[in-house]
Amino acid sequence: MTEEKKKRNLKPLWILLAFATLFIITFLPTPPDLPVAGQRALAILAFAVILWVTEAVSYPVSAAMIIAIVALSLGTSPSLDDPEKLMGTKGALKYALAGFSSSAVALVAGALFLAAAMQATNLHKRLALFILSKVGAKTGAIVFGAILVSIILAFFVPSATARAGAVVPILLGMVAAFGLPHNSRLGALLVITAVQAISIWNVGIKTAAAQNMVAIDFIEKQLGETVAWGDWFLYAAPWSILMSVILYFIMVRLIKPETKVVEGGMDVVKENLKSLGPIRPEEIRLIVISVLLLIFWSTESRLHPFDTTTITLVAVAILLTPKIGIFDWKTVEKLIPWGTIIVFAVGIALGLILLDTSGAQWLSDKVFGALGLDSMPLLATIALLALFNILIHLGFASATSLASALIPIVLVLATTLQGDFNPVGFVLIQQFVISFGFLLPVNAPQNMLAYGTGAFSVKDFFKSGLPLMIAGYLLILLFSATYWQWIGLL
Repeated sequence: MTEEKKKRNLKPLWILLAFATLFIITFLPTPPDLPVAGQRALAILAFAVILWVTEAVSYPVSAAMIIAIVALSLGTSPSLDDPEKLMGTKGALKYALAGFSSSAVALVAGALFLAAAMQATNLHKRLALFILSKVGAKTGAIVFGAILVSIILAFFVPSATARAGAVVPILLGMVAAFGLPHNSRLGALLVITAVQAISIWNVGIKTAAAQNMVAIDFIEKQLGETVAWGDWFLYAAPWSILMSVILYFIMVRLIKPETKVVEGGMDVVKENLKSLGPIRPEEIRLIVISVLLLIFWSTESRLHPFDTTTITLVAVAILLTPKIGIFDWKTVEKLIPWGTIIVFAVGIALGLILLDTSGAQWLSDKVFGALGLDSMPLLATIALLALFNILIHLGFASATSLASALIPIVLVLATTLQGDFNPVGFVLIQQFVISFGFLLPVNAPQNMLAYGTGAFSVKDFFKSGLPLMIAGYLLILLFSATYWQWIGLL
């Protein structure tokens, strides 16, 4: 029996464990400092985390189950406004579906449309091929090119998986052109470099990853503040730039390729670029729309009053407009992973439920209060919480799910810490750490896409990811002690 079958056979047990945990926590005696609805929200959180970590069911299926459980469980709990009455399933359903009215969900949906436009026109592939055709044939230069492609695509393709899907096949084509198998040392070097760079720039750019939208939405609702695209870039891009440099030196020293020159690979890149033909009108229109979108994102709250979500949705409307757009609805609906939008909305709803029912407050007091984090120096608190964040990420295949579970608790902790600091910055720093998908292939969808090619082993990935994780963690602490304080983030 293969390992895959053994894993699949365990799924019913994980589902059983999730439901058992849900019922046990639900029917435990309610602590005096926790509303019944808060206890049930924590039970639903435990249920969700088990399903998310074990992947006993797909993420969209888990989202459907969570909606149903929220409606039934909270619906039969006392109302938060009047404990003498039940909340009722209609009231509970409003909580369960609240995420679908979030502007963050609209932004993620818009981002998926933009990624689909890139796929439909192959513009992201043309851009990646063009950059790689200019870097040269030496392996060190190609490693640099893989990082550069990942950086540039992060500005225009707001989907980590889509960026990996554009870059990885090109890199493997270069390896094959040199007569090496896809699982050669050169293949491992180039593919691991590309996906690690994607994770690094998920931190650096607000619109590069869906999990960033989770944090922004919770910050807006709980603290009444938002973070503009340009502000996020000012905070996080310097960290990502330094990490990109560190990534280059780690990769060229850790994984030694079979050759130092990939001349045949350059020929393949140029042939592939030529096969795309001359740039087409729809690609030109998409370039214009993407550049304008980037300009409007980066000048949000400075040169105009329009928020990131509104700007993105306007761009989507233009993309779908006949004659001046890129594609029609029949084309785009096949390219959008609709389940991702549902999972994202339910994750936000679950976080809001934890905040509104005081479940997050109670859990923060019990976990972080017991550790004494609320009375520690700020830098020590950031260090310990970031380490906790990194450790629990080992069990999560989705940074969006991790953000949905963890950020509400971090938000509460930020409001209870002593000292003069910016709670928005404290939460953002932990959100940056949530995007660390460096250690294992299962820690991020783009890692799994690359791992599925067979270009590298788990050991290869971990060997490069461990020093990268350590460097990222130490840079977080260094920035917390210096740069982020100087610019007012903390």
